[in-house]
Amino acid sequence: MDHATRLKRLKFRAWHRGTKEADLMIGGFFDAHGPRLSPAELDWFEALLEEQDVDIMGWAIGSLPCPDRWQGPMMDRMRAITYVPVAR
Repeated sequence: MDHATRLKRLKFRAWHRGTKEADLMIGGFFDAHGPRLSPAELDWFEALLEEQDVDIMGWAIGSLPCPDRWQGPMMDRMRAITYVPVAR
C-alpha cells in the first residue's frame, strides 16, 4: 500500500475508536504527529491501534503501567497530551 493510503487508513482508525475520549486522544495524536512519522513509527502506531482504547489511554495518562513494548519516544509524545483540544 502506498504511503498516502496508509496515512488515510491510520487516520480513520485513530479517529473511530468507539468513544469520544479515545477519538480525541488517539486521533488527536495522529493528526499532530502522523504525517511526519517514519515508516517504523507508523508500524509502532499501527500495532498500538490493536490494543484496547482503555489501555492506550491509561498508558498515555499514567493511570496504568505501560508495558515495555510500548515504552519509548512515541509513548513519550503521546503522554505530552498537548494535542488534545481542551475547552476553556
